[in-house]
Amino acid sequence: MNNWILYILRCKDGSLYTGITTDLKRRIQQHNDGTGAKYTRAHSPVKLLWSNDGFTESEAKKEEARIKKLSRSEKETIITS
Repeated sequence: MNNWILYILRCKDGSLYTGITTDLKRRIQQHNDGTGAKYTRAHSPVKLLWSNDGFTESEAKKEEARIKKLSRSEKETIITS
């Protein structure tokens, strides 16, 4: 199924976090509640900057890994495009 969403968040310290989910609203709430990823627990609150949907789980994982390897400026280009 193509219901996976790729997203980029800005954390309170200005850092960027990339993740995937099938329920974006729930996942952002988890990040802000401290029940999401370990990284965002220490860097919340977070704000959604960008998302893209329609991925299979495999596609989403591959794209997440690709984006996580990018430089900050390359991630900023994705966010603003």
